[in-house]
Amino acid sequence: MKKPLILVAAALAVILAAWAWWHSSQRDEEGPLVLYGNVDIRQISLAFDGNGRVAQVRAEEGDHVEAGSVLAVLDTRTLALQAEQAQAQVEVREQALLSLRNGARPQELAQARSRLAAARAEASQAEQDLKRVQGISARTQGRGVSAQDLDRARSALSVAQARVAEQREALHLVEAGPRTEEVAGAQAQLEAARAQLALLRHQIAQGELKAPADAVVRSRLLEPGDMATPQRPVFALALTRPKWIRVYVAEPDLGRIRPGMQARVFTDGRPGEAVAGKVGYISSVAEFTPKTVQTEEQRTSLVYEARVLVEDAGDVLRLGQPATVHLIAGEAQ
Repeated sequence: MKKPLILVAAALAVILAAWAWWHSSQRDEEGPLVLYGNVDIRQISLAFDGNGRVAQVRAEEGDHVEAGSVLAVLDTRTLALQAEQAQAQVEVREQALLSLRNGARPQELAQARSRLAAARAEASQAEQDLKRVQGISARTQGRGVSAQDLDRARSALSVAQARVAEQREALHLVEAGPRTEEVAGAQAQLEAARAQLALLRHQIAQGELKAPADAVVRSRLLEPGDMATPQRPVFALALTRPKWIRVYVAEPDLGRIRPGMQARVFTDGRPGEAVAGKVGYISSVAEFTPKTVQTEEQRTSLVYEARVLVEDAGDVLRLGQPATVHLIAGEAQ
């Protein structure tokens, strides 16, 4: 009687052990995957593009700033004066170009025609004087007029005729207007002056340091009166979005995690309050577990980095804060 009972008890023990093993394996496969990591966000070292003395600093550590808000201002009075000078230079170039394009005024044309008429009158008078001298010389067989007088009359006529040709060409230039090259040169000078003015205005605009995105001020590094350079940050900003938990997955658990899986994130300070998230990235390259990560496996085991993106509307998660991530099998977006 005792032997059959022992056999039955042994069989029941084996069955119970098999059932416990199966139940445990099923629970591991279907239960939540628990991962451990730290909160991570992107940071910005915000500096001016140019050099100058800081005039105003408008944000403090811990302030929430919006994209586009002015956080600091440089002293740009010297640039403003240079911009006024450049604006005046632009106006001078504009008037010079306008004068070339409009051509000669009616008064200038009338003046050129009058000069030509005067030159022709002088040439006509010189020609008559030469003829008179030549007539006297012919009637007196060269005794009434000296050779020097004849040469002087001929030279006067040549000079008068040359002056007529000069004034004629001057009139043609006035009527034709400026050359195309002159207009193009004046246009280029105007564009150069405008570019210089635009550059100065751009430098003045760069005197305002603006937040590139919604963020939280982590550090205020310069004060009014300090000299700012592109190599000296004024603020250190922490972006409010995106925010994620950097976790590490062991190789045996890779089959249980995939992008889009929903997650619940817990912290030691708020153990009962979960922050919703989802898996956004899984590394394809294995690495050694960082010492800052607490896992049940040995620290020297190979793991794969993953990022769990969170929607932290209440801004309860802080940079570097330890977090526990629960991934639920079958839940994905």
